[in-house]
Amino acid sequence: MQWTLVVPLKPLAEAKSRLSDTADDTLRPGLALAFAQDTVAAALACRAVREVVVVTDDALAGRELAALGAGIVADEPGSGLNPALAHAAAAVRSSWHAGPVAALNADLPALRTAELARVLERAAAFPRAFLPDAAGVGTTLLTAAATEELRPSFGPGSRARHRAWGAVELRLDAVDSVRQDVDTGDDLRAALALGVGPRTAAAAARLLIAEQ
Repeated sequence: MQWTLVVPLKPLAEAKSRLSDTADDTLRPGLALAFAQDTVAAALACRAVREVVVVTDDALAGRELAALGAGIVADEPGSGLNPALAHAAAAVRSSWHAGPVAALNADLPALRTAELARVLERAAAFPRAFLPDAAGVGTTLLTAAATEELRPSFGPGSRARHRAWGAVELRLDAVDSVRQDVDTGDDLRAALALGVGPRTAAAAARLLIAEQ
């Protein structure tokens, strides 16, 4: 089974506001783009992934991620993350493929292709499933079989909501890279300890230089 992954990305100027204690306004957009580039590149290299579709209205991000091989869908209806994901999943199924769909966070810069493949292969056993984030309260991946709606409910406390809405919580060891999203400085340090992709590594190096 191969999946279409839908990856949401805010306009870069608005992204990663919680990193303000670690990166200023001049550096955060570049970090957000680097996270997304490394996430998308790893996802596209995964054997369980047919394609990656990024939901964004940011022109620069759209160009850079399309250059990696991602499809780009406009952020409609413009009313927040979950409506955008639901719209993109429906667009994928009507215009691309009618197979299984998964929503994947754009801020997984340490993502490993083999770990993502394990998670998706496990998720294929269920109509809907999700993977909690490293903090244990959010969600980094939500999946829906070809016959199911995605029904995303990302945001604070999404782990409990996805479980309450009938998605199966995936309990897998050794998939830290799929769980380690980056919202705070501590998250970034945890991702760096796992080993991030080349774009995030370069952006983090610029951050360290700026701090000196």
